[in-house]
Amino acid sequence: MGRFVNPDNSAFQVMLNSEIYVDKTELLEYTNKVLNTDRAMICNSRPRRFGKSVTANMIAAYYSRGCESEKMFDGLKISRSDTFKEHLNRYDVIHFDVQWCIEPAGSPKNVISYIKKSVIEELREAYPGILPDTITSLADALSCINAMTGKKFIVIIDEWDVLIRDDAANQTVQEEYINFLRGLFKGTEPTKFIHLAYLTGILPIKKFKTQSALNNFDEFTMLDASVLAPYVGFIETEVRYLCEKYHRNYDDVKRWYDGYQLAGYQVYNPKAVVSVMLRGEFQSYWSQTGTYESIVPLISMDFDGLKAAVITMLSGERVKVKTKTYQNDMVTFKNKDDVMTSLIHLGYLAYDQKNQTAFIPNEEIRSEFLDVVEENKWSEFIAFQHESESLLEATLDMDEEAVAEGIEKIHTEYASSIQYNNENSLSSVLTIAYLSSMQYYFKPIREMPAGRGFADFVFVPKTEYIGEYPALLVELKWNKNVKAAIQQMKEKKYPSALESYTGDILLVGVNYDKKSKEHQCVIEKFEK
Repeated sequence: MGRFVNPDNSAFQVMLNSEIYVDKTELLEYTNKVLNTDRAMICNSRPRRFGKSVTANMIAAYYSRGCESEKMFDGLKISRSDTFKEHLNRYDVIHFDVQWCIEPAGSPKNVISYIKKSVIEELREAYPGILPDTITSLADALSCINAMTGKKFIVIIDEWDVLIRDDAANQTVQEEYINFLRGLFKGTEPTKFIHLAYLTGILPIKKFKTQSALNNFDEFTMLDASVLAPYVGFIETEVRYLCEKYHRNYDDVKRWYDGYQLAGYQVYNPKAVVSVMLRGEFQSYWSQTGTYESIVPLISMDFDGLKAAVITMLSGERVKVKTKTYQNDMVTFKNKDDVMTSLIHLGYLAYDQKNQTAFIPNEEIRSEFLDVVEENKWSEFIAFQHESESLLEATLDMDEEAVAEGIEKIHTEYASSIQYNNENSLSSVLTIAYLSSMQYYFKPIREMPAGRGFADFVFVPKTEYIGEYPALLVELKWNKNVKAAIQQMKEKKYPSALESYTGDILLVGVNYDKKSKEHQCVIEKFEK
């Protein structure tokens, strides 16, 4: 066994030793299925702290013939598969972490030469007498070994994109790295010496001149995780189990850390879920990932509509995004869509593939965005927040006239940039108008099942503010009598949705008259 060639299974064992380990070994059923086929080139990108290295270590521990892993996988899900023993520890594996290689290499510009030299040295030991002294290309070395022995390799690259992200402006490093990857994976010759390639990082594969540098890879991303979706992060059933085991409130965990929508799954950030299980503190663990500083320049870029989009998403709304022009680096940004696409890959935004919209997934990420916006003192945000605070105060004071005027003012001022012009627009206006409530309330719940219908909006105070702030049940009407909104909430028993809620509840009805362009409001305190 070596460091890079046919490694042992100790890295994966560390994860198994941890207090919390969520079994994702069924991923190996997929890699077994595509092994040595035209789908054997996989790039699985996901944000930091979403288990990239754990997965790479798992794949290495399973396939590497440099270790014996049957006992390690015994009892895990993959052990029940028909293909489990067929592929267990049967292959030559090359596994390296590009991020780790930067330090021993001395600098990013030396990383590729360091990787090639180190791996080729280990290949000489594993296959003595085969590689000529003149060989300096890793792709050439693998091709020679295959030609002499018929052996093929599994190549696993962790943090594959670190040079693309952190040295994006260094064109020499970029080109050398892409050429290195092309030699390993592109064309006919690599199909002779590669059983499986598994690349994992944050970004999808870099595009050059609108073409993917490695277009023979199957890509699984935060835009489209496809069949690998349940292995990207923790899914709902796994989180529910952990909440029961560690006696955590599932609804609170969901508000704080849920929100990524991937192929029909609700996906949670594993780092955050594990932290709240072990520590019991609901807070943002995201800033520990190292990506926080990277979003500051991104959302501060001077692209039309970018700041308006951020404010809209902070309020709980979704924003249309075009993802196809993004070049998958951290330098080439042409418009707000490229910035938002980058934030999706970084995990700061979630993506609804069906509707092609971006949104802030949960309370954890929303708090991170608020920190960035407030620290950078956006004038647009400060002015808007002041108006929103006045509206919230008027609502809590049950000042119906002031609430109607406040919503009307925000509707008028922001309609041009956010294009509110239909019945659905009133919902968007309302969420944006109550932006300041996010300090005291969780993200509003849209179309919440309540009694014999669905409440348009439910604002539930954060735990520390129950008693100070009432829950808000909001019903919207379009060209109707505003009193009908309150009547509907009572008749359909909407307050029953908050049956277990112990604080006060306000019923808020809002109507927009399209002809007069006026808003009306009625507010009542619900008597339990």
